[in-house]
Amino acid sequence: MNDVSAPVIALGHRFADELPEMAVSWQAAPVASPRLLVLNEPLAAELGLDPQWLRTDEGLAFLTGNTLPEGAAPVAQAYAGHQFGGYSPRLGDGRALLLGEIGGRDLHLKGSGRTPFARGGDGLAAVGPMLREYVISEAMYALGIPTTRSLAVIGTGKSIVRENLAPGAILVRVAASHLRVGSFQFARATGDDGLLRRLVAHAVERHYPEAGDALGLYRAVVGAQADLIAQWMLTGFVHGVMNTDNMTISGETIDYGPCAFMEGFDPATVFSSIDEGGRYAYGNQPGIAQWNLARLAEALLPLFDDDQDQAIAKATEALSEFRGRYAAATLRGFRAKLGLTGSDVDDAVLTSLIEDLLAVLQADRSDFTSFFRDLAGNDGSVAEAADGDLGEWITRWRALGPDTDAMNRANPIYIPRNHLVEEALAAGTDGDLEPLHGLLEAITAPFDERPGLDRFAQPAPPDFGTYRTFCGT
Repeated sequence: MNDVSAPVIALGHRFADELPEMAVSWQAAPVASPRLLVLNEPLAAELGLDPQWLRTDEGLAFLTGNTLPEGAAPVAQAYAGHQFGGYSPRLGDGRALLLGEIGGRDLHLKGSGRTPFARGGDGLAAVGPMLREYVISEAMYALGIPTTRSLAVIGTGKSIVRENLAPGAILVRVAASHLRVGSFQFARATGDDGLLRRLVAHAVERHYPEAGDALGLYRAVVGAQADLIAQWMLTGFVHGVMNTDNMTISGETIDYGPCAFMEGFDPATVFSSIDEGGRYAYGNQPGIAQWNLARLAEALLPLFDDDQDQAIAKATEALSEFRGRYAAATLRGFRAKLGLTGSDVDDAVLTSLIEDLLAVLQADRSDFTSFFRDLAGNDGSVAEAADGDLGEWITRWRALGPDTDAMNRANPIYIPRNHLVEEALAAGTDGDLEPLHGLLEAITAPFDERPGLDRFAQPAPPDFGTYRTFCGT
């Protein structure tokens, strides 16, 4: 296993070089007995990393941050953020570490030990939550939704204290960057306009080179987030903790803590055990995204215009673009979901069709994922069997000449069903990774129906009960 020759790896450190005020040089905690639980071999190849070498002792030492190539400069990143509406001026990577940049992307650890930003936490992570991030992020990627990726989950061989003792693990995460709204809030709070300008320049060069300046960057982020949230809504994804430190500048989904996929359609759906007021409910996500983007505007305001009134006007105008961009992305998505992409149905007719359908789905608590696959297979018998509003709706929809083959390319049959995720995580925590691999096989090709995978397309059984998720911190 250890006779694979070590590759030459270079980890860049642009973030640390260009923004030293936001980077604390740090090292990952030692891991004496690392055990590879799951490795994303296609992603490793994309990054130019040899999957066979990553499985060696030397490769595991690299993945845990214990042995890094010469010239690496790992750092914990500083950021601020609004958490459930309350502002925290100093958050940062309390249990995470940016190892560096590879292939134009960040290589980042989660659960690698305490940093100066730990705020009383132990800096560690458990196997279950890290496997959850791996599963959900790879499902999102397969669905075509912008997301951070998971390269590996590694067991540390040590138990950590949560509600009970749990086996520890480290997640190796890959992202376009880890710049977030909270990064700009932190820079603004320092009162150093020079730092804020350098952060904007770093973000523009890295993500939106056509943006040019702070206002252009802001408009680009507004658009990227509008598109992202529309995709969340179209798949029934509930993030669960949309704090400003969990909204990326790149438009990638980040931090899969108390997230889950909605089954029975209900805009009030909340899974997170700590979201007692439903702030981050499924139906609130577009509004929360706009609220977060307003906080980003506040952070960037000095760079929009020297005159504060003019700066506010420019910010307000740019933020107002969210609604139209989100609506357009939603309509495009529903055209595909309903098989109407090639039709001449105008937006007003489509909007009415969507609104009426969602009302029916909510009244019936219909499974949001299964409904569209079942609809695509409709040969007319569903319309005849359906009662009342649903039957009338199906008749209207069929009159528009939908392309049902196209629907199956837009609507997944397999998503990370909550009961199956919990089954896989519980087994993985106990050392059995077969359920995890079975789930990954289904959800990483979510549109392709395959024999033997029927259970992965079924909603949770009635005795599964009310589902609650936890941050895993």
